[in-house]
Amino acid sequence: MRALVITGPGLARVEDVEEPTPGAGQVVVDVRRAGICGTDVELLTGQLAYFAQGKTGFPVRPGHEWCGVVSALGAGVDPGWLGARVTGDTMLGCGHCPRCAAGRGHVCADRREVGIMGWPGALAEKVLVRTSSLYRLPGTIDDRAGALVEPGGNGWRAATAAQAGPGKRILVCGPGTIGLLTTAFARAMGAEVHIWALERDREDLAASFGASGYWTAGDPPPLTYDAVIDCTDDHQMPAAALGRAEPAGRVVYIGIAGVPSPIDSRDLVLGDLTVVGILGASAGLAPAIEYYAGGRVDPSRIAGVTVGLQDAAEALAGKISTGPGTKIHIDPCA
Repeated sequence: MRALVITGPGLARVEDVEEPTPGAGQVVVDVRRAGICGTDVELLTGQLAYFAQGKTGFPVRPGHEWCGVVSALGAGVDPGWLGARVTGDTMLGCGHCPRCAAGRGHVCADRREVGIMGWPGALAEKVLVRTSSLYRLPGTIDDRAGALVEPGGNGWRAATAAQAGPGKRILVCGPGTIGLLTTAFARAMGAEVHIWALERDREDLAASFGASGYWTAGDPPPLTYDAVIDCTDDHQMPAAALGRAEPAGRVVYIGIAGVPSPIDSRDLVLGDLTVVGILGASAGLAPAIEYYAGGRVDPSRIAGVTVGLQDAAEALAGKISTGPGTKIHIDPCA
């Protein structure tokens, strides 16, 4: 089968690789749509922190935002999975440590991460996954939305950590994929949502996801907020976010900068702030599917362009425009 392979910093190409064979408790999924994420770009550049930590290395096969159809079953798998439209969790815990037993497999010390760390990804014609990581997709969710469940799970977790709800005013920093989806979930939960961006180029797109206020670096928000959510990779934003939070409010960090982000802990204490970090979409996958299926959140405008697998390397390298959205999707069948 064909798969995108990153062989070193800046080096990616589609290669012929061996088709996966499912083991016990595993299935093979024919990929129908896969998204390119900022994490995939960091894999290409070699800047992902996991490289320095020795958790991942080249070659690596990326792709952790996907949907598809189950085409092969391993031993012990319920036959009802065959032919099912599915998406799946990225974070694969060991399944037997105390963290996994407590339902926190996404922070398991021995976890694997599909397309990122120790597990081949879905920017390919087929992907091997554990049955335990699968989620069925209802017919009301098309392939484009199905491949946006994973980023949607992150957005749901961020909005939930901010305690979004009626009467709450929330500032989302960064109008990228996660920022826009976080905005949509927070708005669907009843909150008033503003966005803080570098420029005004995504103001209309942000409004379509429910943002009622839009601020820029040159025109910063004059308000304070019940919660501030940092969805950027700007190492200066974590400190700036603290300054926009109401006393006794909340600050949520889901974006990760390439260098350390200094903050003054006195701002936390004197502001009586609650600060939450978010790693991964695991706990948000099922809610994201529910919100999408019920029409409460429509993620479709995120994926503005879809290309075939043969164009995946160029898309990953930023040589193909995202068009009106923020993300490029890959259709291996195209």
